[in-house]
Amino acid sequence: MLRYYIALWAAKLSLVALKITKHNGTNFPGIVALRICPDFLTRVAKPETIIGVTGTNGKTTVSNLIKDALAVKGVQVLSNSHGSNIATGVATSFMNGVNIFGKCRYKMAVLEIDERSVTKFFPAFEPDYMIVNNLTRDSIMRNGHPEYIAGILTKYMPAKTKLIINGDDLIACSVSPDNERKYFGISRMDTDVEECINLINDMMICPECNEMLKYDYLRYHHIGKAYCPNCGFKSPECDYLGVNVDTDAMSINVVEKAEPLNETVSYKLINDSVFNIYNVVALVALLREIGYSSADVKEMLEGIEIVKTRFNEKQFGTYTFIRQMSKEKNALASSRVFDYVSSRPGDKELVLMMNCLGDTKTWSENMCWLYDCDFEFLNNDSIRNIVVTGERAKDYYLRLQYAGVPVDRITIVPDEKDIPSGLKLFPYSNVYLFYGTDSLELSYVIGEAIEETMKKKVAEGGDR
Repeated sequence: MLRYYIALWAAKLSLVALKITKHNGTNFPGIVALRICPDFLTRVAKPETIIGVTGTNGKTTVSNLIKDALAVKGVQVLSNSHGSNIATGVATSFMNGVNIFGKCRYKMAVLEIDERSVTKFFPAFEPDYMIVNNLTRDSIMRNGHPEYIAGILTKYMPAKTKLIINGDDLIACSVSPDNERKYFGISRMDTDVEECINLINDMMICPECNEMLKYDYLRYHHIGKAYCPNCGFKSPECDYLGVNVDTDAMSINVVEKAEPLNETVSYKLINDSVFNIYNVVALVALLREIGYSSADVKEMLEGIEIVKTRFNEKQFGTYTFIRQMSKEKNALASSRVFDYVSSRPGDKELVLMMNCLGDTKTWSENMCWLYDCDFEFLNNDSIRNIVVTGERAKDYYLRLQYAGVPVDRITIVPDEKDIPSGLKLFPYSNVYLFYGTDSLELSYVIGEAIEETMKKKVAEGGDR
């Protein structure tokens, strides 16, 4: 125990040092703690209830939505929203949650959990609930194939953990089949198809008999309602099913299949993208499972919004400026963003700044993800200018041409700081700045420069 307390106090002192020197270092205290006491995660006191969120995409958004929803009811939770979702970040969060005597100050934790880091987390702590939002193709250098990730989650998931799984994702549904679970999903939407139109579909073969799966409807990639015409294997029935999605009224009805409720309740949508519609249904399912009434959940949803590091929209005269996260090296996440933006009304200009800034310093980034990503969505007449920038500007330039985007709609700006000069700022246009996790901090700087350029143009009357 002495080593544990030395690690705890050293980690807390390092946090003070970081604040004095004005450094972020949100996972550095965790590095200190684990270096001194390798079993720190096992020894540190934890909240009575732990909620985990994992999956390929949406972990941060869902975790923050849960935390913010609970705050509406006055529940303060321990979270790693300002840290990282790997072992050092979670260790930092648990360290923050205890006092110098090691006593935990929180009754509940909401933790974003990297799907590969579960090998280090469990059984050091065992979540009471775990949302598995989706399992889709990610960076080939890191995650290989989603079925591989599903296998890791299944091997290490604690038996006591109740799973809340996206029932429209058959790969996610395969995780830990013996665990208690609830499924959430969304019924057929007007934009659904029956044949995959994306470059990626990682669930084409029946896992029971190896025949080709068919889909009642496909939403994107392998997400939808599938069945096997040979052996009868099919997607599960959802316990929380989103129906009647209304993006004009920004509302969704959720049907609860659990007896004796079997009720339908209308909830507020926080964004009209399909990803975020799923995030809302996942949030509803989790809050209902931990004991909140549907009236409580309605009130909680009314009081929250998407965290601004993921999506931020501002108006300057007739210009709309949107900063939107689009994870680099993640073909599926970028495909979903491109599809969403291309379908929105009005003229658009895009800035592709999803550059792996960390990789440029240490190793060569694998660019194969560009050819799994549906850049073809950007070959759209409403997208009048695409600015490509940074170390990978020419890679984006080439990929956009393969996607059929006319060269006169592509502008190369080698240095990110010069991005505003590459914008044409057509009147009444929507300007999107896409950035990845590596370029998050840079996006604030570039975003401010774009905003200043817009303000100047508005003052001169050039936005009309």
